[in-house]
Amino acid sequence: MRLFYQEGNVINRSKYLAMNLRLMGSGLFYSLLMSGFLSGCGSQDNVREQKKETEAPAAAVEVVVLQKGRLSSSLQVPGELIAYQQVDLYAKENSFVRKLYVDVGSEVKEGQLLVTMEAPEMGSQLAAAFSNIKSREAIYVASKANYGRLLATSETPGTISPNDLEQAAARRDANLAELESARAAYKQITQTQGYLQIRAPFSGVITVRNVNPGAYVGPSGKGSELPLFTLQQQKKLRLVVSVPEAYSSYLNYKSEVNFRVRALPDQLFRAKVKRLAGAIDSRLRSQRVEMDVPNENKKLLPGMVAEVNLPLPSNDSTLVVPRSAIVNATESIFVIRSVGNKAEWVPVKEGREANEMVEIYGNLSAGDTLVKTASDEIRKGSDLGRVKIVEN
Repeated sequence: MRLFYQEGNVINRSKYLAMNLRLMGSGLFYSLLMSGFLSGCGSQDNVREQKKETEAPAAAVEVVVLQKGRLSSSLQVPGELIAYQQVDLYAKENSFVRKLYVDVGSEVKEGQLLVTMEAPEMGSQLAAAFSNIKSREAIYVASKANYGRLLATSETPGTISPNDLEQAAARRDANLAELESARAAYKQITQTQGYLQIRAPFSGVITVRNVNPGAYVGPSGKGSELPLFTLQQQKKLRLVVSVPEAYSSYLNYKSEVNFRVRALPDQLFRAKVKRLAGAIDSRLRSQRVEMDVPNENKKLLPGMVAEVNLPLPSNDSTLVVPRSAIVNATESIFVIRSVGNKAEWVPVKEGREANEMVEIYGNLSAGDTLVKTASDEIRKGSDLGRVKIVEN
């Protein structure tokens, strides 16, 4: 039998194996015991952490006190510069252009002669009218003299019947009326001849010329489809803007606007509201507003498009809230009011917006508390919990 030695003792093989098995069993049991202990400690720590999380206080809901205020905003709209006055000049009578005195770009004064025309048949008409006047004058002189003689003779009783005297007076009056008619016809032809000279109705610039000497001209559609000239007053322009209906109430005759044009992007121009249409255009749903723009240096030209900045000052104080307090839901637009720490949805309508503040209109009063950051996840009647008042 083979012997084994351990720590100076002599033992047999079976005893040695039994001792090793006992030692291995106790080690395994110890390892299992330690791992169970560690895992138990870890699970207890997790439970404590979860308990701490559930017991942590919820964040306070921020609310604001509703106040009244005035919002002053502005509106960017396109505008158009047009001539202060503009006219298309046509020939009143059918005639031929005799001489032109101006061209495109010419600056003219009021009353300055622009073009002369001629109509040969008008000369014969004038001569005939003058001859008619002379003829009527002679007839009138004769009838007047006849009446005078009969009147003098009638002073002797029984020489001239009253009927003959009345007929002579009637002839005299009729001849006088015919003479006046002939004179009026002559005057009319003379005035028509004056239409053969076209003069500037106001000071301005000739911007369009459509005729040359010798051209046949006449009234629109009767000789000339296009005007002889287009005259514009450019030393003062009109700035025309269409203001949307929603903003028309904010403008008045004291409002001043700023505008720029693309041709001069580095320059800022100013103008004051001069005319309000006082009616809403049914097609554009806007009001026409005009401003007078001095233009002595003629930097600005009619037809330019302007980028206009319209000030929209508030006339009355209104309720204003932060933009975050308004909920734009599919069903309505509302704010959330805190009533007894309960959420109440209040439908509102929005007004103007400036600097993240918005005008609102609804069943609200100054001093109400509203949720500052509202959303439709805060249901009606839900408990808001702890609230914290913050500034707007």
